[in-house]
Amino acid sequence: MRLRNIPGAREVIAESEFVIKEEPAEGVEVDDRYHKAGDKWVKEGGRRVLGDWYVKGHWNEVFGNENPLRVEIGMGKGTFIMRMAKAFPEINFVGIEKYSSVLLRAIQKQEEENLPNVKFIRMDAEYIEDVFAEGEVDRIYLNFSDPWPKDKHAKRRLTSRQFLERYDKILKADGIVEFKTDNDDLFAFSLEEIPEAGWKIEAQTFDLHSDVQMNEGNIMTEYEERFSSQGNKIHKVIISREKVQS
Repeated sequence: MRLRNIPGAREVIAESEFVIKEEPAEGVEVDDRYHKAGDKWVKEGGRRVLGDWYVKGHWNEVFGNENPLRVEIGMGKGTFIMRMAKAFPEINFVGIEKYSSVLLRAIQKQEEENLPNVKFIRMDAEYIEDVFAEGEVDRIYLNFSDPWPKDKHAKRRLTSRQFLERYDKILKADGIVEFKTDNDDLFAFSLEEIPEAGWKIEAQTFDLHSDVQMNEGNIMTEYEERFSSQGNKIHKVIISREKVQS
């Protein structure tokens, strides 16, 4: 169960040096939402850049190097992405998390670790094209994503054809997406969506921890440790574009 309402979480996020702030690129508008409170208009916490962020196309400047850029969407408390950052110091990592109270946990870990190759963003993945330029991302990780079980919410699933289209625009020509889950229905849905979206499967397994080849070098997430300890089989698929972009 995700924590969503820790008092002060948004304030900590706004002040953290590890979080990329939602600042607009030149000429881009900002939606500063207000609501009426008595006879006054009060600014809400739902401010959103209406278009490109200043970091789009400039992540090499953010990290101060030309290293490859990898993104985890729905990073939760940051366990996976920080383990990855430690294992691969020559790669830059950006963790995206929608919920402030969950992102707060990742910030607390990073305050202790202070890893130079990790940054966080609080945002809805729907707007990922506002943050990363075409061909800027080397790899995308989707780990134990929300299954959105109702059919009417299928397009919200992070492996839907709608999201795969978004990833197609920000990944390098040879970029890949790695997806792990223990949810049978979500995995079956994902395997159906991949060819429909014009992608291809590079490798897949229904039991990652028993697959010697695919499990080699596997770095577990917090959910993965919990679910596998309960006897759940972990599914994984690695996908790329069917047609390499020019």
